[in-house]
Amino acid sequence: MTNPVKLTAPASIPSRWTPLFLTAAIVLVSYGTIVHLQLSRLSQLDRKASQPLSKAEYLREERQTQTSLKLLAKLPTFGFDNLVADWSFLNFLQYFGDDQARPKTGYRITPAFFQVIVDRDPRFLSMYPYLSASVSLYGGQPQQTVRLLQQGINAIPPAMQSEAYFLWQSKATDELLFLGKTQDAQHSYEMAASWASQSNAPQLQAIAQRSRQTAKFLASNPDSRRARVGSWYNILTNAIDDPTRQFAAQQIQALGGKIIQRNGAFSVKLPDAD
Repeated sequence: MTNPVKLTAPASIPSRWTPLFLTAAIVLVSYGTIVHLQLSRLSQLDRKASQPLSKAEYLREERQTQTSLKLLAKLPTFGFDNLVADWSFLNFLQYFGDDQARPKTGYRITPAFFQVIVDRDPRFLSMYPYLSASVSLYGGQPQQTVRLLQQGINAIPPAMQSEAYFLWQSKATDELLFLGKTQDAQHSYEMAASWASQSNAPQLQAIAQRSRQTAKFLASNPDSRRARVGSWYNILTNAIDDPTRQFAAQQIQALGGKIIQRNGAFSVKLPDAD
């Protein structure tokens, strides 16, 4: 009769492996939390599709979203910052596009989405037009937009400056149109021109020239209608929804500019000299 096999308890994990196991555990917990939050969000969307909620319920959901964003801001990512930024951006699009909830709650937590994404992946350039417009025009917090744009600008490496010139343009737009900081806007337009001119692409060279002209308008006339039309034009071309486009177009026309649309693209004829 053979002796039974004796099972022994495994030896303790060698100390050199301990950090790896701890890291894996934290990652699993962190991303398990993200998945749970996303499933909860999808459940909310399904429920709202069948029956609109009350204002109190929408406000409660917004508080839950805000809590989720605070959690995301603190979660360790271990090199997966871009995934957290992508996930946050997708959730922002869901939040922004919820036509039933936003009229009842407003857009007050849009800066929280912007903050998480800029903290995690400031080189995620395609998100800036969406977040900056939503925070300034819908959230009514242009000072937060300027702060977050500056944070993103500070993180852009020299090799990416020519493609990120529009961050300076967006900053100038908020400084000029919403904050009344004409000198700051002039500087931002000058920086937009400097970054765009680093590329030999004709389109970027033209953008650089327009930015220089706008800065010149502001230097000679802080209340320049031409500079303000140029800033509203930036909003028009980067708008993420039709109401924003319509509002920007109305402002351009009120300042004496003329909008020209050809082959799906916009251009603007500036008003006569101030």
